[in-house]
Amino acid sequence: MNKDAKIYVAGHRGMVGSAVVRKFEREGYTNIISRTRAQLDLCNQAAVKDFFTTELPDYVILASAKVGGIKANSDCKAEFLLENLQIQNNVIQQSYLHKVKKLCFLGSSCIYPAQAPQPIKEDNLLTGSLEPTNEGYALAKIAGYKLCLYLSEQYGFNTISLMPCNLYGTNDNYHPEHSHVFPAFIRRFVDASENRIAKVTLWGSGAPLREFLHVDDVANAVYFFMREHNDPHVMNIGYGSDITIKQLAEKIARSAGYNGEIAWDRSKADGMYRKLMDSSRATELGWKPQITLEQGIKRTIEEFRSLD
Repeated sequence: MNKDAKIYVAGHRGMVGSAVVRKFEREGYTNIISRTRAQLDLCNQAAVKDFFTTELPDYVILASAKVGGIKANSDCKAEFLLENLQIQNNVIQQSYLHKVKKLCFLGSSCIYPAQAPQPIKEDNLLTGSLEPTNEGYALAKIAGYKLCLYLSEQYGFNTISLMPCNLYGTNDNYHPEHSHVFPAFIRRFVDASENRIAKVTLWGSGAPLREFLHVDDVANAVYFFMREHNDPHVMNIGYGSDITIKQLAEKIARSAGYNGEIAWDRSKADGMYRKLMDSSRATELGWKPQITLEQGIKRTIEEFRSLD
């Protein structure tokens, strides 16, 4: 990839897209193009076609998606399926038709079966039923990956598909009802610490295990594999180890300076019990995460406090 190559980052304002832009800019790339949602509705097929015809990007990184936490995914399955399919189909199809040199599709670990063996290997895809609470989003991401794979196999379109584990970090969504567990905990414990709240009640039992990766590490993976790897088959991008939700809450609480009680509402759904990814394929090829969970928690709390 030449430093003056035209790179379109779809979703440049989101957590992943903005991290990708920062990474490529740090590496000296000077021709990154983007559009806000107001400027370009990626669900609008005609608008996306016009954009590609006008801009003719050399490379595309598809980081745009409708995302949300367990409640939003459960309550709005139709919207998560439909909108993500529209975004993906439009961007991937126009990338192929306009002869983009390479496209990176970013998915999610939720594409794997709820009862997949741990750690989850890429070969576990489509070997069982999905986790019901985020099935709509997962189905869309599976379809996006398969479209990339089929276009690569049938027509030689150069694509890579990266499936990160749970991400957190700069530009995350801290909405009180529609955020993922990591930013939700950041908000709750920072607020509780600053307002001297005696008790914080969290959803579920705290027993499920999750793997968390800082968004800058996935941006590093995008940069590495866009330059160094040409293989359309799905690749896991993970931290390499997991912790319980209870342990995560305790780590964030300590780092935020919260010393009160942490209670658990067991009437709320836990979701999938464990979701640890086998990222050995990615690490064998030369990528590995650089930011520890403790470093990431500290950095994220500092960034959240700076938002006020």
